[in-house]
Amino acid sequence: MGEFIDKTKAAANKAAGSAKDAIGEATGDERLRSEGKAQKARGTAQNVSGSIKGALGDDI
Repeated sequence: MGEFIDKTKAAANKAAGSAKDAIGEATGDERLRSEGKAQKARGTAQNVSGSIKGALGDDI
């Protein structure tokens, strides 16, 4: 179950981060762009975490 949850959260963070990044770029808001990039990075980390859990048998 942990793998699925991590990968679901990862997808949500990546999508939200991409939206923030795009809106920040369109409006010239560098803070929002930075937040979006950070959120996408968190999503990538969560995806890796989910993959590791899956490889270890999802018991973590």
